[in-house]
Amino acid sequence: MTDVDLARRVRERCRLSGRFVLRSGRVAAEYFDKYQLEADPALLDEVASGMAPLVPEGTEVLAGLEMGGIAVVTALGRHTGLPCAFVRKTAKSYGTARLAEGADVEGRRVLVVEDVVTSGGQIAISTGQLRDIGARIDHALCVIDRQEGGAEALVTAGIRLLALLKREDLDRD
Repeated sequence: MTDVDLARRVRERCRLSGRFVLRSGRVAAEYFDKYQLEADPALLDEVASGMAPLVPEGTEVLAGLEMGGIAVVTALGRHTGLPCAFVRKTAKSYGTARLAEGADVEGRRVLVVEDVVTSGGQIAISTGQLRDIGARIDHALCVIDRQEGGAEALVTAGIRLLALLKREDLDRD
């Protein structure tokens, strides 16, 4: 499947029109319902297959952000063979009280994985928290970069954003 075909399939499955308030607080006339992609095993597998070559060399752990990044990172782990960590927005207060479940991130080169990036805010927050517990992070990988300033904002946090698809890919007919 070509990138154009994949972008078309994602667009057909996920694009909604209407009025949507984004995490950043911005209001958008269109929305990519990422959960439609993540709930479709065949499409999710194709997306993960396309993302696998984008994983930077030397990556030791894939870290999926709650909630959408969890499905993506699990599928990506199948294609790369890399262990996965599942990152909460805040560490739980019971049991293991961990921020990141699954693979250990301390002292390891970690790739943060997210589904859709708009402002980059959650990646910046989670990366800071992961660095605080010893993860070495300089890249993040997403399925869709909405091209609304997220990549540029992440540069200030020392993170280079890689994306399988960009908004412009999804706007093509």
